[in-house]
Amino acid sequence: MNYIANSPLNFVRNAMEDIGMLTAMDEMLNHQIVDTFATVTTSEHSWTEKIWSAIVRKDGSLAIDFGLGRYHNRGVMDGWAAVSRGSQQWTVRANRELRDDPTITEVGPIRYEIIEPLRKVRYVLEKNDAQPISYDITFTAEMPPFFEDRHRQREKDGFRVGSDVIRYHQIGVPSGWVEIEGERIEIIPEEWTEYRDHSWGIRLDVGAHNADIRPTTAFGDARFGEDEFVLIWTPFMLEKPNGERYAYHFYFMSSLGKIFYSSGYLNRPDGAQEKVARVRPELKFDDATRRLLGGKVHFDMLQGATHTVEVEVMGTSGVHLGPGLYLGFDGRKHGSWHGPLTIEGEKFENTLDRETLKRIRQLRDCPIKVTEGDAVGYGIMETIIHGADPELGLTKENSLV
Repeated sequence: MNYIANSPLNFVRNAMEDIGMLTAMDEMLNHQIVDTFATVTTSEHSWTEKIWSAIVRKDGSLAIDFGLGRYHNRGVMDGWAAVSRGSQQWTVRANRELRDDPTITEVGPIRYEIIEPLRKVRYVLEKNDAQPISYDITFTAEMPPFFEDRHRQREKDGFRVGSDVIRYHQIGVPSGWVEIEGERIEIIPEEWTEYRDHSWGIRLDVGAHNADIRPTTAFGDARFGEDEFVLIWTPFMLEKPNGERYAYHFYFMSSLGKIFYSSGYLNRPDGAQEKVARVRPELKFDDATRRLLGGKVHFDMLQGATHTVEVEVMGTSGVHLGPGLYLGFDGRKHGSWHGPLTIEGEKFENTLDRETLKRIRQLRDCPIKVTEGDAVGYGIMETIIHGADPELGLTKENSLV
């Protein structure tokens, strides 16, 4: 029998082994597969649902990140929260086993709340013993969410699909507060911008590399970074003097000069998306740190026009994603099992130091200011540029992932 009358539990174990257990979510009329919400469409261990947000002060003096991941087939939920001020960074990580209630979106001191779907969400880092940082921030949308192109990618041998992920991102403003070592700072919406995304599917870079599977050089795998590799991901919104708003997004990855994933759109407030046929970044980077210095991005639109946006880096703040386990950190990986609950963290005094960068990696949420004609806006840009590039003045000796 599938139903237990007056059960105090929010789930019901099913005696039929080919059907997942019932949860509170199964009362809703939203099923999309012939099973319960305790089941996803595949038993692939890299199946992931991920929440992420970057919250940056427009002048680049302060930056905040939030991440939460649910690894359904690994029995794990993990999260991270970080604050960057200048070249300092504080990071808190938490990891726990999945509970029977899939609606719980918290792990240790890290919590995610949906206030109004697709418009308003809340990120909380409670005071904790790992690091002296905490925050309570509410995101309010300024534009609707926009899908990026599906990231479907085969591994190099051609047999296994290593990535099949869909993602939407959204632009908004934060409000609330952040506390650093006892100093509370109010977040004034006019002085900040925020970008969040939500993705789900079969994801690269989940869990430690399996020793009995042939290593590859794909993103996040055991030999990642051995070759020349470029990754750029950026969303930003611009506003004209008359109040008209629009936004750009692009994401591409290339290896040895060949682009193997590219997604780009010009997004409008009414939800319309105009596809970018080709993105031509004309950016500069520092050789020692691989940090973005600025430049231009040219968007060749599918309908024939070309738009050029000037990019200016704001300040030295910007959270490095390595301590949040992106591409791994000190041997740890996203979605790894650590038991019922673990909470940890660390502070880096100087994220510009070469030895520190080798540990935390170059990938960071860099605050940027953008201009196109009389339109001005703000956003973030994530970059990895690995290997030598004589045109950019980048040397192989100074390369890092």
